[in-house]
Amino acid sequence: MTNLTSRILEFDDASQVIEDYFGRGWTDGLPIVPPTQDLVREFLDAAHRSPSDVIGAEPTKGRVITAEKVAVNAVMAGCRPEYFPVVATAVEAMCEPEFNLHAITASTMGAAVLMVVGGPVVSEIGINSGVSVFGPGHRANATIGRAIRLVIINATGSSSGEIDKATLGHPGKYTWCMAEDTNVSPWEPLHVERGLSENESAVTIFAALSGIQVANHESESPRDILNSFRDGMFA
Repeated sequence: MTNLTSRILEFDDASQVIEDYFGRGWTDGLPIVPPTQDLVREFLDAAHRSPSDVIGAEPTKGRVITAEKVAVNAVMAGCRPEYFPVVATAVEAMCEPEFNLHAITASTMGAAVLMVVGGPVVSEIGINSGVSVFGPGHRANATIGRAIRLVIINATGSSSGEIDKATLGHPGKYTWCMAEDTNVSPWEPLHVERGLSENESAVTIFAALSGIQVANHESESPRDILNSFRDGMFA
């Protein structure tokens, strides 16, 4: 049996877990799935990880993030076990010094970690890349992105109003995950562009501000429509 090192808390029912975790500042304000030992072990097994495996370390504060801690937060977020390899890979990427995670999670501008997933895993676990890609109703998108936010809160210590000083914030700071739609995209997939094969799966992360929805209801000219996008980008 996989040995876990996290502190064990006992409750009479799940509602007590939700309220206790909220009171301790361990949530994003939404209810969580209680991270039982069995569920955490199931997630670790899905990614062939040991609890003590180091996924990464927050470069500025030096906080080490183990596979067990990532699994706990993925369970809390409502992920399925098969999502966990994607979550762990995203955490590994955001801990790279070049990403500058501390600046992103402490800024007043409110940047968030945007994940773009590519490769076979997209269809295997059902990450949405089409209609309402950032909207509700897509469990993989919603919970994978949420798991990253919970890791940021609980494993790096960047909670809202303390380290995280975003002036307004935006919904992407709850969850922000999408897939590439390689069936319609005319461009080479991001992970292939970066040297991986099409048969490999990968996560690309960005520090992104709130989205802008651009609309042009009058023009039929491609140039004029592109000009609207240009104006939106420079607004």
